[in-house]
Amino acid sequence: MNDAALDRVASVDRLLVALDFDGTLSPLVDEPMTARMTASARSAVERLVEAPATTVALVSGRSLSDLRIIAEHDDDSRILLAGSHGAEFWTPERGVLTHPEDPHAEALRADLQSRAEEATAGMRGVWIEPKAFGLGVHTRAASAEIEQEARALVDTLVEGAAPHWRRRTGRNIVEYAFRAEGKDSAVAELRTWTSADAVVFAGDDVTDEDALRSLGEADLGIHVGDRESAATLRVPDIPALAEILVRIATERAARAQ
Repeated sequence: MNDAALDRVASVDRLLVALDFDGTLSPLVDEPMTARMTASARSAVERLVEAPATTVALVSGRSLSDLRIIAEHDDDSRILLAGSHGAEFWTPERGVLTHPEDPHAEALRADLQSRAEEATAGMRGVWIEPKAFGLGVHTRAASAEIEQEARALVDTLVEGAAPHWRRRTGRNIVEYAFRAEGKDSAVAELRTWTSADAVVFAGDDVTDEDALRSLGEADLGIHVGDRESAATLRVPDIPALAEILVRIATERAARAQ
């Protein structure tokens, strides 16, 4: 464990702790909408929310509406949200915030979603997820052969109709979006809003690497799992991350006394 890095972020005046959800606070599940924080992760997040001069944000590829459901998040929460890889936000002061929409892109999204559903119909274990700014191809329950076939089919559809869309690959999912925002831009926006002196960002998947690579020397990136990562610190699983988050919260509370 990098004690010096933990001590450094714990000692700043204003800290932003930005956390991915799936695979970071919640175990990965076959049915995406059944995902929930583990007890240890929820307790750690609650400790951070109560820590002095500390803002907690969830940064996810999920749509804002779905993120609020799985995070069991309501309007009384003090936790900030960035959904759809930073194309949608929620803050206690401002409520829901989105960047300007593109009616043409939305119509194209609806068409591609319908065509993707038709192309993958009957493929066991494949699910097309409607997203606020695109679509996702879930293959967690599919065989390797079906996963490859489904991805190739939807890749061809999107490349033909929307070659400018952003493609992201995660664990058993490929996402296509007509918005260019990423978790890096989401963290940058949250940093500005909160006037944070440092950021802690934790994630487990390939889509989290944009945010991890964007962090500065005063920040701390944490990777959950054993994949190659740009993170400063690696932990094996959610309980280990929860321990680190509790340590940060405890140290910030102690420094404020």
